Amino acid sequence: MTGTSSKPERIPRVSFIGEFRLNWVTLLAAFIGIATGNALSHYTMSLFAPELIREFGWSKAQFALVSALPIVTAFMTPLAGRFADKFGARMAAGVGMTAMSLGFFGLSTLNGNIYEFFAIWLVQHIFGVMATSLVFARTLVDRFDKARGTALSVLMMGPPLSGAVAAPILGAIIASYGWRNGFVALGAVSAIGGLVCIFFMGRSAKGKDQQAEIKNPKITRADFLALVRQPAFALLVGGMFMINIAQPFAASQLKLVVLSKGVSDSAGTWMVSLYATGVIVGRAIFGIALDRISANKVALFGLSLPAIGFTILGAPGMTVAMCAAGIMLIGIAQGAEGDIGGYLVSRHFNLMNFSLVFAFVKSGLDAGGAIGALILSFTLSYTGGSYEPYIWICAGTTLVGAFLFYLTGPDGNHRAPDALLETEAN
Repeated sequence: MTGTSSKPERIPRVSFIGEFRLNWVTLLAAFIGIATGNALSHYTMSLFAPELIREFGWSKAQFALVSALPIVTAFMTPLAGRFADKFGARMAAGVGMTAMSLGFFGLSTLNGNIYEFFAIWLVQHIFGVMATSLVFARTLVDRFDKARGTALSVLMMGPPLSGAVAAPILGAIIASYGWRNGFVALGAVSAIGGLVCIFFMGRSAKGKDQQAEIKNPKITRADFLALVRQPAFALLVGGMFMINIAQPFAASQLKLVVLSKGVSDSAGTWMVSLYATGVIVGRAIFGIALDRISANKVALFGLSLPAIGFTILGAPGMTVAMCAAGIMLIGIAQGAEGDIGGYLVSRHFNLMNFSLVFAFVKSGLDAGGAIGALILSFTLSYTGGSYEPYIWICAGTTLVGAFLFYLTGPDGNHRAPDALLETEAN
């Protein structure tokens, strides 16, 4: 089943290193795009939380609801995935990067109405989902086969790297010039990164050995039903949902959580950077592992790590060193998730429908994060501001999610996609 009336152009397969030699421009462009797109919001929003709460008088429970908003974007994400499959990654990325930049500038104008904050965030992320791995990973799975796991690992290092670098710089900007200028700085970085990304994505070489982007302008109802009926579909969506009930922890609450544990403000900012560093480590290790070990086994091990991290954070008498270790483990597992999700989709489904299927998996991610935010908001209100109940819930749900990923079984398509020949290029 291809979901299109014509077959894509067939080209020779090349070696592991050859795939990088042919596609490094595309990889660089995608790396810049994903590093300066939606990821900037994910890795830096918790830095704004104390400032916004202090200036506008919002409660922690109210602010936690921002992580529930993805329940709306979850329904829109499949449309974004279909848009990318139909019109191509470059056009989709242009829309996504524009939305992220304008959204940051819009957040710099907040006047204290929390619903205005929610509205700007929502619009920014409905379109900004096209400035994520949903689009950028698609450009790579089209072009990499033997080195697909490693290429995705390199790509997915972009967000945590930008987070690790941006957190201390942005923290200094907020401390010296205020949170409004912090949002303006993010908007400028996103705009510049978007321009560079789109320019170089459009200049990728197209030699005889270069894999062209696979587009799928048509998909029938029967094709779609065949996709969703595959066992791997429900397992991937459900697994991503369970794992990301913990998503609000990193997206908006990390600094608030560590401050509640008695960590100083400066150390709290450092913890945000440490989390991003852990994600980088996880993506390097598990991305390479995916090209050598069955992905479901990698998922079971890597995605179980947060349970240990959350157990450390929930333990009584926690020290700064223990807090750092727990956050590092959670970050490493987040790195594994970024590689594994897209890789499994590429191995179990036709690449022509990659963004559509991955969009549903990402909808599971968004829905999990939204439900997690509601759980967090409820537990904060019920306990008078304690994070412990939420931390222990997250420890359990991550284990369930890891097991669901494991049940997808061995990789389905170890060989090249349909667009490639069965013989090696000389």
